[in-house]
Amino acid sequence: MNFALYRELLAVRPIRRLLLVGMIARIPHSAAGVLLTLHIVLTLGQGYAAAGAAAAVMTIGIALGAPWRGRRVDTAGLRRALVPSVISEAVIWSIVPHVSYQWLLPLVFVGGLLTLPIFSVVRQSLGVLADGNQRRTAFALDAISTEMVFMIGPAAGAVVATSGHTTAGLTVVGLATSLAGLFLIWFNPPTRSPAQDAECAGDQQHAAEVAVVSAAPAHVQEAAADLVPAAAAPASGVRGRMAHSFAWFTAAVAAVFAVAAGAGMVLSGSDVGIVAALEIGGHQGEIGIVFLFWCAASVVGGLVYGAMHRPVPPLLLLLGMAAFTIPMGFADGTWSLALLSILPGLLCAPVLSAASEKVADLVSEERRGEAMGWYGSALTGGVALGSPLAGVFIDTMGPSGGFVSVGAAGVLLCLAGLLLQRRRRQTA
Repeated sequence: MNFALYRELLAVRPIRRLLLVGMIARIPHSAAGVLLTLHIVLTLGQGYAAAGAAAAVMTIGIALGAPWRGRRVDTAGLRRALVPSVISEAVIWSIVPHVSYQWLLPLVFVGGLLTLPIFSVVRQSLGVLADGNQRRTAFALDAISTEMVFMIGPAAGAVVATSGHTTAGLTVVGLATSLAGLFLIWFNPPTRSPAQDAECAGDQQHAAEVAVVSAAPAHVQEAAADLVPAAAAPASGVRGRMAHSFAWFTAAVAAVFAVAAGAGMVLSGSDVGIVAALEIGGHQGEIGIVFLFWCAASVVGGLVYGAMHRPVPPLLLLLGMAAFTIPMGFADGTWSLALLSILPGLLCAPVLSAASEKVADLVSEERRGEAMGWYGSALTGGVALGSPLAGVFIDTMGPSGGFVSVGAAGVLLCLAGLLLQRRRRQTA
């Protein structure tokens, strides 16, 4: 292991600044979920089912918007792509606290759809600024900073909400995120290498030549045929354009997205399981102790993984995290649950880091923003699935049901993935 990689990486000013901006920009939205839930319950007088429905609507918006926002970064550039997010974050989250529940639902959906794509932008830019072993370390640092964000944000949101300031809290979330977007526009971190930018400019010029030739009379097209190689001709019809647009989506990329969805499912189910186990046991005031152990273990795991010389397949890391989650269902108190959370926690940041690194390796720069958007959608989709899955089993089996259900589902997903990989190698 080479922990000096961290010092070398953080000595690069653009990387250091990107990680810092990414961490600060994520804090408001990490608090938004708690603030929105408690605003609906405490301020609007609705139940937790209504709050869960609003969270689901916002999650659907985020999942639908992430690929589109990522592709917009690829095609229009970062600055132009972020303008709608900067405006919507400030406007929508300033209105949401002042409307009824019926109006809140469409607003949070649009807010999710146009949310600042900070996660995908940071990952995409890190893939350009760092390479080789540095890239693994960079993604590990990003995963670690995300863990630190989720130590700070939800706790701060809970303090603000229980103090009776949900309206002000939600407004601050929108304004702070919008300000972070403006800083990103000013900072303008690279989303593709200079060589790739030059290649894209050449492709655009070549595409213009193709368009001019194709619009000319038939005899002129024949005379100009030598100017446009046959391989460069545009694909015919919508089907050809669609095939070209998703040429990056290979079986290997799909497997990484499945890992992201599985990780989101296990993490969100564990989150619900921890809260349920301590609340049912009458120890809700000690929830922070378990989260501290869980998140701190993830930070340690991320630091170790980022210093490793070789990558570990994300599928194997997820298999370990899911398997180690199951024993958490057999804890009999706060401290036993906290200690049992260490093993799955150690693999949390490495799973997310390895999956991000794999996407960056598999997808070329001109499509990486869109790919990272779909990666974010897979992760978000898994998060949206894990909470209700754990909830159903908690209601039927008790507190242990949440951990056992999402852990077992994650293990089965990984085993299926390993079997498919083995079969593909045998047929290759």
